[in-house]
Amino acid sequence: MAEPKPGWKRTLAGWAATLGIFFLFQSAVARPYYIPSGSMMPALRTGDRLVATKFPYGFSQASLMVHGKGISPVRLFGGTPARGDIVIVVRRGDGEDLIKRVIGLPGDTVAVRHGVVILNGKPVPRVAEGRARIPVDAAVPCDEGPIAAFRTREADGKLYCEPPLYRETLPNGASYNVLDLGDTMLPNGFLSPGDNYGPITVPAGHVFLMGDNRDQSADSRFGSDELGLGGPVPLETIAGRAELVTHSFDGEGSWFNPLAYVTAIRWDRSFTSLRPKRAD
Repeated sequence: MAEPKPGWKRTLAGWAATLGIFFLFQSAVARPYYIPSGSMMPALRTGDRLVATKFPYGFSQASLMVHGKGISPVRLFGGTPARGDIVIVVRRGDGEDLIKRVIGLPGDTVAVRHGVVILNGKPVPRVAEGRARIPVDAAVPCDEGPIAAFRTREADGKLYCEPPLYRETLPNGASYNVLDLGDTMLPNGFLSPGDNYGPITVPAGHVFLMGDNRDQSADSRFGSDELGLGGPVPLETIAGRAELVTHSFDGEGSWFNPLAYVTAIRWDRSFTSLRPKRAD
């Protein structure tokens, strides 16, 4: 009969098993992510915490969280994202995790003209929805670059970020909102370089990604020297699919005052789905 392990060994083995299960879950099932920028507004805001599932497109070095600057081309149970999916992608240049929306699939021809996406020679339908109404806070100050021109104070005395809002619908019916300031010269002299792009053909085994905040997103339209994705990205660099916002912070919390995190929660953001709606 085996001798029972000493107490400290049992404790150590228990912690090792717990950590192993936790790592396996985050690698193979789902993982939390933090949104550090506004490149996916209005769907995602700086300060959002979301859950991304790892299995929809198969498993790769990127999805298993063992990546650096180089990503192995090997994938198991590989699948292709659907147009309109919001995905986590590992940037090849530095191994950074970014979050973008899938616009083009393998074999698609993608171009942008005056801010309008041209997919396989046809403009992607989009309808003007007036202005977005995003509350300004410490995490979303709306005071940098061209978007600062759309920071307004309304009758309730609160500050809002109100750039032009459009509803875009891809050929598969995936529908979502985007921000686009247009390619006209703004008062501060800004001209968006991503409003005119391509055309390019998406290679086999790749997808073309764009941020919903079209004038403030380093995505497939931009080279790696511009902190972009350098064109279409290989499928093995896709780490997962964003599913929902679990909770969100407005940036007012403090490590020295933990109770402030309760007041800093954006309660209206909790459990917001990130799956695109389907047009009728």
